[in-house]
Amino acid sequence: MPHTKSAKKNLRKTEKRRLRNRAAKRTIKTHCKRVIAAAQESPDKLRAEFILAVRKLDKAAAKRIIHPNTAARKKSQLARLLNQKLASAGATPPPQQPAP
Repeated sequence: MPHTKSAKKNLRKTEKRRLRNRAAKRTIKTHCKRVIAAAQESPDKLRAEFILAVRKLDKAAAKRIIHPNTAARKKSQLARLLNQKLASAGATPPPQQPAP
């Protein structure tokens, strides 16, 4: 247990951050699973879920909740799935996002 006043405050801050980070990571996992589930459904739903998942991954990487390379890897995996499903459905792939 912390002894000093500042150590006690840091413990409270760490606990809040830990809970916030866990919630954000759970949200990311949920959105990634939704993209995989939407791959069995229509291409439009797949595209919409992909966009939401990418947005969540980018935001988490910007806040350093997850490592930026992890976010890039997951986005790449989901984009590969999206492109495969769209190619097999005969639809055109979504336009590429410009690099920031």
